[in-house]
Amino acid sequence: MIEKNANAIDNQIRKIFINGKKYALRRGFKIRDELDVIILNNLKWFQKMSALELLNDIGRYARVGTMMARDSVKLRMENTGGISFTEFSYQLLQAYDFWHLHHYHQCQIQLGGSDQWGNITAGIDLIHKKKTDSIKTTTESLETTENTNAFGITIPLLLTSTGEKFGKSAGNAIWLDDKMTSPYEFYQYFMKLADADVEKYLRMFTILSMEEIDQIVKTHMKSPEERKGQEKLASEITEFVHGVAGLQKAQLATRVLFGDSLENIRGHDLIEAFLHDSQRLTPIHRNEIVNRTIDRVAVAAGACKSRNEANKLIKVGGLYLNNQRVIEPHHKVIEDDLLDGVVCVIRTGKSNYHLIQVID
Repeated sequence: MIEKNANAIDNQIRKIFINGKKYALRRGFKIRDELDVIILNNLKWFQKMSALELLNDIGRYARVGTMMARDSVKLRMENTGGISFTEFSYQLLQAYDFWHLHHYHQCQIQLGGSDQWGNITAGIDLIHKKKTDSIKTTTESLETTENTNAFGITIPLLLTSTGEKFGKSAGNAIWLDDKMTSPYEFYQYFMKLADADVEKYLRMFTILSMEEIDQIVKTHMKSPEERKGQEKLASEITEFVHGVAGLQKAQLATRVLFGDSLENIRGHDLIEAFLHDSQRLTPIHRNEIVNRTIDRVAVAAGACKSRNEANKLIKVGGLYLNNQRVIEPHHKVIEDDLLDGVVCVIRTGKSNYHLIQVID
């Protein structure tokens, strides 16, 4: 499981860097090839390190008083449950990670959340102490050895204009993995943002110039109901994370799920746009769809709990096939109702959509 998760994180980071690089190039930025991302697993340098080596190579540079004074430790110590040795010593492992990357890969900056400040500074301290110790035991000088500069940058917790935080614990996590949060859901999250958040996020998450952002905000504020600012933000950040193809999927899904005509939409593109959305896309065999009454199809798609419910919706004009209201209770789905012969869309009410992928 750990290896599976590590591989998933690796693939996700590479994908974002590839998409991000293309995103920047399309906006006129010049990026050197040597800036390609290098992803390393710290298991590579820890798996062969014995406990004695850890104590000698890392532990002897650490001071318990300094470790105890870190906010992350003090907060846990004030808790009645205290802190485990594993949690307490984690700062040593993260410090060594920074030293290893600095020493072998010339990494000079560590970036992390505000809660990582103590662990980051522990790494900076270790880099300087090990270098000073090395100089004392050799004839080298600071001027002739590797650069000892090391820096930490922390990022504050991301909050909405109402003070709500992002994250799993807050129940509003937006995953970068398209299998966890589809490009459509990702895009829609930013489309639904409050006006007060648009300018801040445009400055934080895009590489648009300040002048462009000022103009976008000015245009948006003239007619905020059109949500031009949210649309620009959603487009920029979705392209950055999911690439042009991901953005196109999100925009196609938005057209379909907001009642636009399905004319000129290719069936296979529609399936691709909802490929990982198991709540909306249901594969059903062709003989269970074609020449079946719409009430049966609605139940098979999960749009209605029963045929009786489906027929009640038809009577009040609340059931749609391919965004067209169904009037006849005995209407049968035919081949012509399937986009490219592979998909159709059932809608109940204003926004309850179900797509049927027809399989043979």
